[in-house]
Amino acid sequence: MSADIDSWRVTLPCTRAEAEAIDAADDLAIDAVLMTTEEVEDDRERWRLDAYCEHEPDAAMLAALTALVPSAGGTPPEVTPLTAQDWVTMSQAGLEPIREGRFVVHTSAHPVETPAGGRAFLIDAGQAFGTGHHATTSGCLAMLDALAERPVANAIDLGTGTGLLAFAAAHLWPDAAVMATDIDPAAIDVTRENMAVNHVAGVELVVADGALSDAIRARAPYDLLIANILAGPLISMAPEVAAIAAPHAAIILAGLLETQRTEVERAFTACGCTVDAVDRRGDWSILRLTAAAVRYVPTRPIDPKGRDGWALDL
Repeated sequence: MSADIDSWRVTLPCTRAEAEAIDAADDLAIDAVLMTTEEVEDDRERWRLDAYCEHEPDAAMLAALTALVPSAGGTPPEVTPLTAQDWVTMSQAGLEPIREGRFVVHTSAHPVETPAGGRAFLIDAGQAFGTGHHATTSGCLAMLDALAERPVANAIDLGTGTGLLAFAAAHLWPDAAVMATDIDPAAIDVTRENMAVNHVAGVELVVADGALSDAIRARAPYDLLIANILAGPLISMAPEVAAIAAPHAAIILAGLLETQRTEVERAFTACGCTVDAVDRRGDWSILRLTAAAVRYVPTRPIDPKGRDGWALDL
């Protein structure tokens, strides 16, 4: 293998139903990052599965990936070696600036003028999720923009990725305390770099699993909470997220497919939250909720190792 090849991509055709099943699964024993893409708009049969691996995929890996997409039939997987430059090209290609309310998000390849009365953020695609180009992230920006007139003193972005949503909150409420957390230290490093690039100050960065860390709880309660992660973690974390929310706090949830929305809503309404708005963007839904009038107190201690049990109890 050439010295400049640092990863591999496996590509297979799939259907929308298979893509949704892959996106919803949280227990796939496959050592690869899986991404599904709609190839033809509104065509349920024309989707694509891409699996990114650090090592050249062996026969067992290819068989496991093929098993995820029965509709591919006898189509052989397309295996492509990737160099570091390939990643740069793929990450920037086609990422035109996106506009949501007063916000514009762009990459280095597509510089923009800062809109009058708005804010432009430079977020290059890299190791962390959240360039603004995914429907979940842009939907969260729209939800935040709609809340601009609401007073916010203490905000938290759980699973911050690139830091974009925390930056947007800091712009809308410059006097608020804003915390950005992520389970992945690399994401916090990316956020710190993006803070410098975008001249954002005052956002507190914390590496944390969920909402149970001492640093997060010490700053609670929060009157704005953002969690753009995945449906499974959202469901399991509902009690701990509700527990750090101030009475009547605004809660923005994303990373869930429309097919998963009922389960996520049920998890949070069981903790006293009410659903105020739903922004449907393709297969994805972004939710805005209001926390209970009285601060939620979990009925039993929350153990992060037992989060799945909470989901089963709801």
